[in-house]
Amino acid sequence: MIEIIDLHKSFNGHPVLRGVNLQIHKGEAHVIIGRSGCGKSVLLKHIIGLLRPDKGDVVVDGLTLSRLKRREMYRVRRKIGMLFQNSALFDSMTVEENIALGVREHRMFPEAEIRDRVAELLEMVGLPGIQHMHPAELSGGMRKRVALARALMMQPEYVLYDEPTTGLDPIMADSINELMIRINEAMGVTSVVVTHDMASAYKVGDKMSMLEEGKVIFTGTPEEIQASDNPIIQQFIRGSQAAQPSHSS
Repeated sequence: MIEIIDLHKSFNGHPVLRGVNLQIHKGEAHVIIGRSGCGKSVLLKHIIGLLRPDKGDVVVDGLTLSRLKRREMYRVRRKIGMLFQNSALFDSMTVEENIALGVREHRMFPEAEIRDRVAELLEMVGLPGIQHMHPAELSGGMRKRVALARALMMQPEYVLYDEPTTGLDPIMADSINELMIRINEAMGVTSVVVTHDMASAYKVGDKMSMLEEGKVIFTGTPEEIQASDNPIIQQFIRGSQAAQPSHSS
């Protein structure tokens, strides 16, 4: 499982995470919600080791990331796939080259196996036969699906999603939600989903946590969050204009 223990992070003296404590158990889809600027994406980058905390720890399967050497960190990162908010595909590369970049770089599989695996993943995400296309030829929803195929290429145990439905129309957003659910069921992965899209959060989440002012103020099921009597939570999940802007945004 993933444990976040008293995690603090500031940028240029501006605190973003102010003591986050969170447990994400294997096999669950754990959704992290909160207003823009509350530290959701910063938290994801700590989980994958792209950022180091000012204070506190991130522990993945018993290993404290801040104590790991480069080679040990690489072994942990192999367990984690990430879907970035903007998909982060390389425009100069084909779809196949984008998906296979990591495994080719580290020579994880023979070339024939790589091509077969890319084809299987494209089939899984509903985009068969587009290996030779380039990102510029794809719609936003298609780019998200290709980025998801890339995140799954190294057969991860954990998949992190940073705002997976942002910028998509409601129909495409729902198809991405359905795809995330299918992948969880088919591959048995643990999902960590950062979003402010409550329709998506309710659909894909087994557990939900809310960040506010750099701390977790709630963890529970979708049913429990809807029943919460915390006015900050209710303002957020109902989209109320009465919600005050976060000072840590």
